[in-house]
Amino acid sequence: MIKLPIKNGRGDCAINPTKLIALGLNYRAHIAESVSVKVKGFTDEVPSEPLLFSKTPNVLIGPDQAIVIPRFLKEYGFKALRTDYEAELALIIGDRCKDVSAAAAWDYILGYTCMNDISQRNIQNGDRTGWYRGKSLDTFGPIGPQVVLARDLPDPQNLNICCRLNGKTVQEGNTRQMIFKIPEIIAFISKNFTLMPGDIILTGTPAGVGSLGHGDTVEVEIEHIGVLKNTVIDQTL
Repeated sequence: MIKLPIKNGRGDCAINPTKLIALGLNYRAHIAESVSVKVKGFTDEVPSEPLLFSKTPNVLIGPDQAIVIPRFLKEYGFKALRTDYEAELALIIGDRCKDVSAAAAWDYILGYTCMNDISQRNIQNGDRTGWYRGKSLDTFGPIGPQVVLARDLPDPQNLNICCRLNGKTVQEGNTRQMIFKIPEIIAFISKNFTLMPGDIILTGTPAGVGSLGHGDTVEVEIEHIGVLKNTVIDQTL
């Protein structure tokens, strides 16, 4: 479990989800770059419904903790390892949520924060079962730096979002560019799975994803939420 401060001195929020559900290809510009990312399942077609995958709770780390590229990856003999950053807006569910309409979806959101959907591309591309393992290695879900309660963020569908790698801006977008908007996402997910208090939804990443290396510093910044900063340790070196 991770504790994050709630903005405006409203105490702490315990981050302890039963599940993390994420969206792939939810920004058109990210779809356009999908050929260069070279991951199984990435196409240049706009999805007709939200493209879901999961991350497991063991991925979660807080601000200023290290993203660890694990040593065991050396055993595969990949020609070139690629582990990517992906800046995303994350929302935290506040109440049990099943079969809710898009119109009612806002009422089930506790708050918002930044996440970095770290992705091990070699595993993600190679596993026959899909994206599960490459998205769920330990430390592959930095979250923070704080939680902004839903009532304190009047327009989460219009937030600037960026990612910086060693001080250089590598991703820039705005949450209004999402293909599937937040209420549609919650309605679709809750039709398939019961969402529980504390569960986390990652809403997709804008264009500009790229690889991380040993000693890198990666920052995810979202307007009105703050900056999530982490460093990288590559144990394969």
